[in-house]
Amino acid sequence: MASTYCVIMAGGIGSRFWPVSTSEFPKQFHDILGTGKTLIQQTFHRLTRLTAADKILVVTHQRYAELVAEQLPEMPPENIILEPARRNTAPCITYAAYRIKSRDPEANMLVAPSDHLITDEPEFERITKLALHTASVHPYLLTLGIKPHRPDTGYGYIQFTEQDQAAEKEVKVVKTFTEKPDSDMAQQFLDSGDFLWNSGIFIWSVNTFLRELKEHQPELKATFEQDLSVYGSEREGAFMEEIYPSCRNESIDYGLMEKSSQVFVIPADFGWSDLGTWGSLYGHSQRDEEGNAVQGKKVLVYECQNNIIRLKDEKIAVLDGLEGYIVIDTPHALLVCRKENEQHIKSYVNEVKLQFGDKSGI
Repeated sequence: MASTYCVIMAGGIGSRFWPVSTSEFPKQFHDILGTGKTLIQQTFHRLTRLTAADKILVVTHQRYAELVAEQLPEMPPENIILEPARRNTAPCITYAAYRIKSRDPEANMLVAPSDHLITDEPEFERITKLALHTASVHPYLLTLGIKPHRPDTGYGYIQFTEQDQAAEKEVKVVKTFTEKPDSDMAQQFLDSGDFLWNSGIFIWSVNTFLRELKEHQPELKATFEQDLSVYGSEREGAFMEEIYPSCRNESIDYGLMEKSSQVFVIPADFGWSDLGTWGSLYGHSQRDEEGNAVQGKKVLVYECQNNIIRLKDEKIAVLDGLEGYIVIDTPHALLVCRKENEQHIKSYVNEVKLQFGDKSGI
């Protein structure tokens, strides 16, 4: 089988995890779960089950180069791919594909976000190895779809059908991609049994990806092919400074996966969460008998139920009578918000920037 390269996408800001996650120090570089490892460290070590450390690459914004190098010392420095601008996942993945092709033209490629939780790593390894094998023998664009456990409105969905003839029975044909539905539609998806959550994890051969890109995103492909000799050279950074800002801000889902006829999905269940919100973190946190998820050594709670409370260990805090709240304290900001209103956090962040500007620490 062809060599396996893994790409970790780590350029996001994670504003829904404000005030812990900021543009200077995004959530992927935090130990959000209190495990002793940051989210990007967990992702990196999970991917070493699939390939060697020198075949794992991180694509991130230029401002996070030192954070990545500091948190992943096992990875060669040249494997940190730096974006000069944020242009969503289509340019990010395309950049990584050309870097990999310059090193190994026949490689397989797995792409994963840096900030997701996966609790059943042996099952993750089994499913991804099946996908990598499939990508070696078929010209497929593969994604992993998570078997839904509830009618969640925070995820995109993938509808699938069975293949007419397939040696790999677990590999399904993608019928449709659907953006985040309302609660009624999400319940219908769950009841139908043929919808999966979109994990944002992709697997293909580099050649298959570039062939499909040529058909469906020829302008993007042509942009990165203006000078193939730069990849892996000292001229690569300057080349990216020149071409990257001109790329459309577009996701790989919309730019390629929804357009191609070669898209397949493998249903999976390996304890996945995208950890996109404080509420999603609550579901994976230790809680007291009253349902409070408390992080902080000097926090006293009275008549409090079902709260998310996160304070520095040295901070003394007393909370009385709160139910269903998010309470997050950092050196630069304090957030007190009902859990049911956490979708407003992005707008809070925008308002803080508007009111307090660069001094806000966002």
